[in-house]
Amino acid sequence: MSGYWIAPDQLFDGTHLRSGMAVRVEGSHIIDLASTPKDARPVNGTLCAGFIDLQVNGGGGVMMNTTPTAEGLHAISAAHHRLGTVAIMPTVITDHPDILDQAVDAAIEAREMILGLHIEGPHIAAAKRGTHATQFIRPLDAPTLATVARLRDANITTMITLAPEAATPEQITQLTAMGAIVSLGHTNATAEQINTAVSAGARCGTHLFNAMSQMTGRAAGAVGALINSHCHVGIICDGHHVSNEMIALAIRARPAPDLMFLVSDAMATVGGPDAFDLYGKTIAVQDGKLVNSDGNLAGAHVTQAQGVKRLVDHVGVDLNTALRMAITTPGQVIARPDLAQLIGRDIRDLLVLDDNLELTTLPD
Repeated sequence: MSGYWIAPDQLFDGTHLRSGMAVRVEGSHIIDLASTPKDARPVNGTLCAGFIDLQVNGGGGVMMNTTPTAEGLHAISAAHHRLGTVAIMPTVITDHPDILDQAVDAAIEAREMILGLHIEGPHIAAAKRGTHATQFIRPLDAPTLATVARLRDANITTMITLAPEAATPEQITQLTAMGAIVSLGHTNATAEQINTAVSAGARCGTHLFNAMSQMTGRAAGAVGALINSHCHVGIICDGHHVSNEMIALAIRARPAPDLMFLVSDAMATVGGPDAFDLYGKTIAVQDGKLVNSDGNLAGAHVTQAQGVKRLVDHVGVDLNTALRMAITTPGQVIARPDLAQLIGRDIRDLLVLDDNLELTTLPD
């Protein structure tokens, strides 16, 4: 089979940025990685695997909650793929139990096009609900445990965001034993409650700083407890949800490398129209941010590619760290380290970032 070499200015091999390297393409896949041969096709920019996003509420004009079908998942996935995020975990937020059941059916049917299902709520703190509908919030119960069991029986990777005050440590242990990834968020918990949940098996935090008890000089809150923990923690980098300074502080303050990962919390407006309905109310883009009728943040209007660029240009992290946050670490969270690798990947799942960290295309 004939093939060819592609030689970018540098490439991200899933671990490090490397120069003087090329990848060999045969058919539509990368089959090798080696020092640049003389006949390689030069490519300006940085070559990397496509971005991973473990918190995607919608895209392409479609919301998971309003179109909980395989067709809806296809539309959301396709919208993000066009914008550089090639692997997503669609997220169903607090809603009527029937919506969750339909989302589970859709995730099982569409398993080949998604990474799994993220269940965000309804087992959260009402005081930290954000845009989640109050009337559906409730403590963790047998129906949700059965729902998670159904997903895991179908071998669907499952993340569930809950507040420690809405679940017992025994329930968190039960979810963990099923193989679910328990993530702590939308919580007014004390640091002690967070630590108890982590001891029970929780191993992630959902959109750090947002919808959680804050850190003060005399009380660490959920924010401080998660920063101090060895949990993997997602963060939104859109210039609205968290200040650049606080993102930088959180990254520096973690007790080990690679504990922070980038999420978009993207809504239907990403790759779609600038407004949509949620719970019968309009959510719209205003000045680059998504707000509800009260003017409060309601999800995000940002892509992972934009988040990576902001991490470098405004937060001040190096590109290698930013790529690890958008590719390597989220892959590790869901036990898919292969998603950070170049060898074996379809070239349609690779990206090239130019010198301004804007997406460009590979040569034909």
